[in-house]
Amino acid sequence: MVAVGLKGLPSSRQRLCDLVEDSLMGGDDKSYKPGRKKKGLNRKAKKESFGFDADNSNKNSSGRGADGSASARKSWKHQNASDPKTSVVRKQVDPDLAKYFAEISNLFESNEVDLEERSVLCRNALEETRGKELELATDYIISHTLQTLLEGCDVDHLCSFLRGCAKVFPAIAMDRSGSHVAETALKSLAMHLQDEHAHSIIEETLKSICKVIVANPVDVMCNCYGSHVLRSLLCLCRGAPLDSSDFHRAKPSQILAERLNLDASQSNRDNLSYHHPVFSELSKFLMSGILACSRKDLRTLQTDQYSSLVLQTALRLLVGNDPELLQIISILLGSNKENVVEGNFIPMTVVHDVLNLMKETAYSHLMEVILEVAPQSLYDEMFTKVFRNSLFDLSSHHCANFVVQALVSHARDQDQMALIWEELGGKFRELLEMGRSGVVAALIAASQRLHTHERKCCEALAAAVSSTNVSPRCIVPGILFLESYFSCEDKSNWNWPKGIKIQIIGSLILQAVFRFPSEFIQPYVTSITSMEADHVFEAAKDAAGARVIEAYLSSKVSAKQKHRVVLKLKGHFGELSVHPSGSFTVERCFTASSLSLRETIASELSAVRNALSKTKQGPHLIRKLDIDGFTARPDQWRLKQSAKQLTYKEFYSTFGSNDTKSSRKDSFLADSSKQTSNSQGIKNMRKEIGNCLDSTALLLGKAGLMRRSEKEEHRSEKYAKHVMADDISKGKNKKKNKKNQVASEYTGPSSKGAEIAAKPFLSTDKTAKKRNRSNRPSKASKKLKP
Repeated sequence: MVAVGLKGLPSSRQRLCDLVEDSLMGGDDKSYKPGRKKKGLNRKAKKESFGFDADNSNKNSSGRGADGSASARKSWKHQNASDPKTSVVRKQVDPDLAKYFAEISNLFESNEVDLEERSVLCRNALEETRGKELELATDYIISHTLQTLLEGCDVDHLCSFLRGCAKVFPAIAMDRSGSHVAETALKSLAMHLQDEHAHSIIEETLKSICKVIVANPVDVMCNCYGSHVLRSLLCLCRGAPLDSSDFHRAKPSQILAERLNLDASQSNRDNLSYHHPVFSELSKFLMSGILACSRKDLRTLQTDQYSSLVLQTALRLLVGNDPELLQIISILLGSNKENVVEGNFIPMTVVHDVLNLMKETAYSHLMEVILEVAPQSLYDEMFTKVFRNSLFDLSSHHCANFVVQALVSHARDQDQMALIWEELGGKFRELLEMGRSGVVAALIAASQRLHTHERKCCEALAAAVSSTNVSPRCIVPGILFLESYFSCEDKSNWNWPKGIKIQIIGSLILQAVFRFPSEFIQPYVTSITSMEADHVFEAAKDAAGARVIEAYLSSKVSAKQKHRVVLKLKGHFGELSVHPSGSFTVERCFTASSLSLRETIASELSAVRNALSKTKQGPHLIRKLDIDGFTARPDQWRLKQSAKQLTYKEFYSTFGSNDTKSSRKDSFLADSSKQTSNSQGIKNMRKEIGNCLDSTALLLGKAGLMRRSEKEEHRSEKYAKHVMADDISKGKNKKKNKKNQVASEYTGPSSKGAEIAAKPFLSTDKTAKKRNRSNRPSKASKKLKP
């Protein structure tokens, strides 16, 4: 049985004494040697970083580091005024207590403690922390053990620990080690929310913590560690997931995908809405405290990197509660009015200040979220009062241009898009030359989403890349290498760069372009079909370039124009298939090709079949293209592919004449849910057709054997005299005739095979036969007739 109390531990452990004494000598994190390998002690040492656990003590008072990046900037006026009230002195950890927690850590690492003993150990260890929570939680080594205890204890002892450290919770949250302890405690509370009986004790615990934070939230909000803890606390009070990127700052790639309508699960106001928070009153109390401090220290919170992150999370959590959203957004925009009125949310006196603030890094991020979550009435007023007639100036700035991207991406109607086009529609060339390609991409995506200015977008982009001295053939290559192309002074002599990766933003722009109707994108079609075969091959080997080729092959251009690009890859399909990104291109080329081109692709993949099977994507490609079937039975493979093509053609002519065209036209932008359902339905139908044709191929191989066995069986029963045997032979003859008929039809012309394969989807012959059979008089009824 393990010892569970401080006094129950052995009096000494010589092998731990040096480690414990070292941790107590200086009381500083630097005393820990990162070279020692100990489970759970793998946090990064202090260094320049943008993470919430970074050390930013070397940043200057202007709020920017040596590299110009935004950093944590405290309101020293506010801090000095509050220091006498909130100053906390961290004491050294008692040596015996440190030795006790070292023993507990060793017990956990040894895995010698069963579940029951572990629970008792966590309970007793947390009782030993009473009155010493601050020094234990902020100790670099002991904090790891404390995290383990908080993860394994019950809700009563967890809440008891948090209530005990409530008065010093801000100090713990703003410490490099203590912030991890606070995070772990909040995550454990979130896990216990599944038990409704624990809600009352959890609410009381959170209330005691919130009261202390609301008294002075600015210091916590502007601290790199405290900011993250406060965001988790906000999510916990609102009942939102603590680790969800929907409520914390999303990755740049995710934001870009949402703005270009490439993410089917893009976050919108409905997805972010939490109308029934778990602790509604507590959530309002915490939010009102943050709002109160926002009025006093507005300039600090507007320009601080870490307070901006807290405010972004608060805004996303308030989606669905428009009154509170309007109140906090009006404060962040600089309005001093207590009661905001629709149509007068933003005083004209603050417009100039807001425009200047959008050129600050922290506020530009905050403004992007404001535009994302703003109710319709507030968005319209911001568009009219703040952004109108300032779009190109903001687009030219290295920070503010992201705000313009967010504004364009969340444009609500065609009228707003028309106003945006007036200011930016003729500035494509200037924007691309300044490196503001994201604004151009957002305009293209918005035109598709709102179905307006689509032709003008295509023409403006083509005109921006090509000119009187530049051949239209350079349109696609120039967009693929935007930086290289627009940095070249003599664009008429620009050549395809060697050894340079294709830019992601250029790839995304072209993917969006190839989703336009074919009559709008003829210059781009001419450009990509005029590319040299080597350049098409290089693009296919690049992950970003491969996506462009796939988008072109999925576009609405004619099959003949698609085949021209596929033919440029002839002789390289085997090499591309073993490439991680090229394999998808090969599959798309196969789908878009004619029967002869499909055979060419299959033969090239058959030559590298062994190498292909060893890659991650190889087995799927071999199975999808039926490379083994092509190698073993080429004639039967051709018949199967021909039947598939005819079946697809008949299927689309029957079911896809109107719905499919409209869904293709609107699927990219109109409604992501409709896009998903339409594409998934077509995919399932294709799979069903393919399965049917696979079973048809098996019938082709077995038809001859069936006929032979049935003939022999017929001869063996030929001379049977009994009536029952005669009836059985008649039944078998009928079965044999049906199978012979199916086999003869499948071994006939390929069109007939396709017709049979299409019957389960395109005909109602079976139901008609059943109906006719039910209308016919039975044999028994015929015998009864006179």
